[in-house]
Amino acid sequence: MARLTAGVVLVTAFDPDEGPHGEDVGMTATAFMSVSLEPPMVLVSVRDGSRMDELLERQPLWAAAVLAGDQRQTAGRFAMKGRLSDRLLFQEVPHSRGPVSGAPLVDDALAVVECRTERRVPAGDHTLVIARVLSSALPHTADGGPLTYYQGRYRGLD
Repeated sequence: MARLTAGVVLVTAFDPDEGPHGEDVGMTATAFMSVSLEPPMVLVSVRDGSRMDELLERQPLWAAAVLAGDQRQTAGRFAMKGRLSDRLLFQEVPHSRGPVSGAPLVDDALAVVECRTERRVPAGDHTLVIARVLSSALPHTADGGPLTYYQGRYRGLD
């Protein structure tokens, strides 16, 4: 599957139960796709037992940002095992809070969607999270293309 080129998204959610004021959580994903246009729905695959899997099991609202080719560092940071806390990582990523989901929305992403989980489907060592798109925006103004993942490396289309 390393020879299948995939787009890269940053999946985000707000965990109201983490700490006294809640905490933002992020995860880099390459298994993300549009499922339906009417109603608008998307799917993301999350690893069983991951922090994002646990959070999305109890928090139905989340967001995804389609990353631009110049956002490799953001993708890499949120994909690292044993990384710094997500709170520190979000300090380095310009973002705003989603008005619908409360999740962080990456300012310079090619596109952002806010979602509500409709269904969770077990699939091997992952769970497919199927969600309805509640809002979408195109915040990126530059001419660059998307960030992709191919043969274990992040790449742009340029």
